[in-house]
Amino acid sequence: MKKTIYIIIGVALVAGTVVTLINNKKKNAEDTAIVAEQNASVSVRVATAATSAIDADFVANGNFAPSQELNFAAERSGKVISVLVKEGDYVAKGQTLAIIRGDIIGVEAQTANANYQNALNDYNRFESAYKTGGVTKQQLDQARINMVNAKSRLTQANINLSDTKVKAPFSGIINKKYIEVGTILSAMPPTQMFEIVNLSALKLKVSVSENQIAQLKIGSPVKVKASVFPDKEYSGKVVFIAAKADASLNFPIEIAVTNNPNNEIKAGMYGTATFGSSTKQPQLLNIPRNAFVGSVSSNQVFVVENGVAVLKKIVAGRVFGDKVEILDGLKEGDVVVTSGQINLTDNTKVTIVK
Repeated sequence: MKKTIYIIIGVALVAGTVVTLINNKKKNAEDTAIVAEQNASVSVRVATAATSAIDADFVANGNFAPSQELNFAAERSGKVISVLVKEGDYVAKGQTLAIIRGDIIGVEAQTANANYQNALNDYNRFESAYKTGGVTKQQLDQARINMVNAKSRLTQANINLSDTKVKAPFSGIINKKYIEVGTILSAMPPTQMFEIVNLSALKLKVSVSENQIAQLKIGSPVKVKASVFPDKEYSGKVVFIAAKADASLNFPIEIAVTNNPNNEIKAGMYGTATFGSSTKQPQLLNIPRNAFVGSVSSNQVFVVENGVAVLKKIVAGRVFGDKVEILDGLKEGDVVVTSGQINLTDNTKVTIVK
């Protein structure tokens, strides 16, 4: 009997839950309909397609990189007995940065030098004796070979001795120091010792579209700004133009910044390059770049017609900064949506915000 009662109660609870869900769904649908009726249109900002002369100037953003940078690794094994620089120090090319223990190498160099001097003296004696007939030509040739071999061993010994003094390969800043006194260096795999960067000259690395790259050539002057110094302008020139586009169909460009007083621009900072032109384009039909849905490559814009946003396929041409040339799909006077596209679908009612 109790089991039957429990079953009846369970069925009643389930039925009550179903009824509640149905009522909630009906209420939500009614609320949605009311909201939709109250918000019958989407607020947007617009611009008008116009025919005008457009400056050929355009900008590209990127990051500054040092003209030279190197993770300096050990060329031979040994124990570090002295580190002569610290992070942040400026070093000149050829300056000694660290010293590796070289007692045995020094002895080997002295021995190689003594052997070479003996071989040289022997050769000089054999040469004099050969002139008087005291030795044969074969003996003189062997003495010459001994001297040459001894000189080669001395040269190698001096190179090994020189390698105990780690020197800067170029002038720059010690950005990182990986070793301390007592560090045991390995040549295989090589132990990292220093990271050196040269900030006396910088490169701004940017990417431009295929339409823009046609206006550039090696040596073209460029105006450069760093985001942290918006009131300062630096001069630069194009030093590299990629022969192949990257995965996003843009072409990497490198711009040498020729003036960086006091190294105030640091590698990794954000920069902007303005590519100028002495000529203006003829009268072109154009719209703002932000009118495109997604990106310029989508070739889609919303056109406002009788209070309704209509999604249209167009053909975009060249990009000039924040303006885009229109080749087909629009006519002068068409009103395009520039803000609020994310809330739109085709044939959505809109309200233009002034």
